[in-house]
Amino acid sequence: MRWPTLVLVALIVLLQYPLWFGKGGWLQVWKVDQQLAAQREANQKLEIRNAGLDAEVRDLKSGYEAIEERARYELGYIKPDEVFVQVPQKNP
Repeated sequence: MRWPTLVLVALIVLLQYPLWFGKGGWLQVWKVDQQLAAQREANQKLEIRNAGLDAEVRDLKSGYEAIEERARYELGYIKPDEVFVQVPQKNP
């Protein structure tokens, strides 16, 4: 009676091994699911960044206010008859 029980337990273990540890098993599916969730989060952040860049490009194409603002802050341009005042900040 003991011998058939051991054979059946061994057979069950052999049948369950690929389900848990084999290619396409539960552990592999769990890892891929975690990778998918991480990639979706990264994609969502990139979509938000791309939307901001798209809005900035549309603003630069449609009007001169964005171009003027960039020229003032990044390049230090000023308009004719305009006085530039810079207030230095104290270091703590």
